[in-house]
Amino acid sequence: MDSQKIISFLPYTKPFLFVDEITQISENGVTGNYTFKENEYFYEGHFINNPITPGVILTETMAQIGLVCLGIYLLKDEISSDNKPQIALTSNEIDFILPVYPSEKITVISEKLYFRFNKLKCTVKMFNAKNELVCRGSIAGMIIAK
Repeated sequence: MDSQKIISFLPYTKPFLFVDEITQISENGVTGNYTFKENEYFYEGHFINNPITPGVILTETMAQIGLVCLGIYLLKDEISSDNKPQIALTSNEIDFILPVYPSEKITVISEKLYFRFNKLKCTVKMFNAKNELVCRGSIAGMIIAK
């Protein structure tokens, strides 16, 4: 399954789709990126005159690229336009190190820890365009084809 097909199966749409591109994917992990546009809805109030990407959005971006895209790839033989992926985040533990500002392009690198009984757990890292670590942690979720 190619990266455009994986992205097409994501159960998100604008303004809540945070995946521009998948640059690498295998049974063991995924790398992808997203550029936060200046007009994203959440910058209007976070923070006044100093827009910073909220941590919950950074976590969501890591989950979409690092967990859901990988899960779709791992279930590629079961997923189709009639049998779409169902996803539920079950846990996350994220350390935030640097802020992300409007117009910044980030890269998410995820490594699979395990995938069994439809539960996927990954270690994830997010880097900015200067290759500086923005945040890191682990994310787990349930993913099935239904």
